[in-house]
Amino acid sequence: MTETTRYGMIGCGMMGQEHLKNIALLPNTAVTTIYEPDADMRAAAAQIVGDVTFADSIDALLDDPQIDCLVVTSPNHCHAAQLRQIAAKRPLPVLMEKPLLTDPADIPALQAVAATSPAPIWVAMEYRYMPPIAALLNDAQAVTGGIKMLTIREHRFPFLTKVGDWNRFNHQTGGTFVEKCCHFFDLMRVMIGTRPLRVMASAAQSVNHLDEIYDGKTPDILDNGYVIVDFEGGARAMLELCMFAEGARYQETIAAMGAAGKIEAFVPGPTRFWPGDLGDAPTPMLEISPRSPKRPETRLIPVDPDLLAAGDHNGSTFYQHQRFLEVVRGQRALPDVSFEDGLWAVQMGMAAQKSAATGQAVML
Repeated sequence: MTETTRYGMIGCGMMGQEHLKNIALLPNTAVTTIYEPDADMRAAAAQIVGDVTFADSIDALLDDPQIDCLVVTSPNHCHAAQLRQIAAKRPLPVLMEKPLLTDPADIPALQAVAATSPAPIWVAMEYRYMPPIAALLNDAQAVTGGIKMLTIREHRFPFLTKVGDWNRFNHQTGGTFVEKCCHFFDLMRVMIGTRPLRVMASAAQSVNHLDEIYDGKTPDILDNGYVIVDFEGGARAMLELCMFAEGARYQETIAAMGAAGKIEAFVPGPTRFWPGDLGDAPTPMLEISPRSPKRPETRLIPVDPDLLAAGDHNGSTFYQHQRFLEVVRGQRALPDVSFEDGLWAVQMGMAAQKSAATGQAVML
């Protein structure tokens, strides 16, 4: 009989609660200790988990000898310091929510942590595991004959309310292209498979949060933009982001094109946001369009309703946790999403932020 794998959690806000719900779906697992400084979030987490200990500090959590691994879902600007703290005190396997960091000055110290840590560091890039995107990743090379162009479009809702409103400001998030879009830069690298060379971006804060004031300051977070990334070997990718388009049927659309054809994934937004009077929420789809013979094919890729109910990411958090658990239990040697993968995604996002601010292309 498999022993219970025991998790420690750092942070149990909105995303942390999604992790809690998905860990609960895995056999022989338990979240036993949580560090969460906000009383309301502790209460919400206790309703999900039930029998759990709340530590009064990260050090106290790390002192719990029963913990086998960690999940970190604290605000972005806390990640770098917390990863260093974990590595210095007790380097357990860690699933670190994206982004790895928000300040480029932290990169050397975190690279040293990654190079010396005896425990795996897995960066949470849930979008890889959304069933329609996973299907696209599996079939893209065969359908396209080698990706030459990649377009990712996200038309979604504005940033939600978080504890302390930390997600309203660039200095706490890293900026929208780091906070939100590192997922997409990760997908670009995985799908194209070569090194990104140059980033060009145009972006603005045009609609969202302009009438909000926090401690006398207006939010400065971008809500729309375009980013073009040139890759080694000649392929290129484009991101189109709009965070005031939640009325759309599909939230993400990803299209990969090559000499042999096109493959496209359509991903709806969170089920809980779909208007009930419109019937069932849209079903994710994959469309395959070979050039010759011209025979477009559409495949529906439904997601388990229990997984949809456990979070806002199309079931991906569960599938990610399945594979992370295999690493923790020694059934898989390496994380799917390495520290280096997470760092590349952040650096591409930072380059996009810089390009949008300066109007100049940024070389990587």
